Amino acid sequence: MNLTTRNLIAEFSPMWTNKEIWEFEQINEELTFDAAYAEPGKFESWKSKLSYQDSEIRGMIVRTFENFLEGKELWIANKGKGKLEKKFVAYLMSVIVDVMIEEEICLNFRMENDCLVTIIDEKADVIDCKEFFEEFYHLATGFNFDIDTGIPEDETEAEIYLTRLQEEFDEEMKNKLGDKYMPGNNDPDTLNAKE
Repeated sequence: MNLTTRNLIAEFSPMWTNKEIWEFEQINEELTFDAAYAEPGKFESWKSKLSYQDSEIRGMIVRTFENFLEGKELWIANKGKGKLEKKFVAYLMSVIVDVMIEEEICLNFRMENDCLVTIIDEKADVIDCKEFFEEFYHLATGFNFDIDTGIPEDETEAEIYLTRLQEEFDEEMKNKLGDKYMPGNNDPDTLNAKE
């Protein structure tokens, strides 16, 4: 995690949980933004061939993920404004990281020309990833297989061990965040569907 990212996370901490994202989306229906990919340091226009006007960010990133993998930066602004209102920064950072969790990809964030800019952190190691995802109240799930992780070999024992770790983590986050945190960091729709 570079210093700019660390400072931006600190400015908007604590980062949002899935419950807070869900609540924000309930209040702000049809939440869309203008987005554009560009080569690092070479952003030119919101009307480039790699621009996505009036986009729902989560779906757009999933559909255009190869642009990230090719090393491009993603610029995001409010629809039709060419800049991003500050109240959307923490929301967008949290949504983007939530998309990347499954891939276990760390990101660098910065504000430039009043826009949120993000790119894959290609220099991140296992420790960086753990620190990065913990800022978003998620456990980094990747393991360094050269090191004894302490996970039992037996499948049943491993499941019990990992369940205990998750419960301890949930308890720690509940103490830290109160009602803003939900076990497993689900959103209310997901939890209600499970019942």
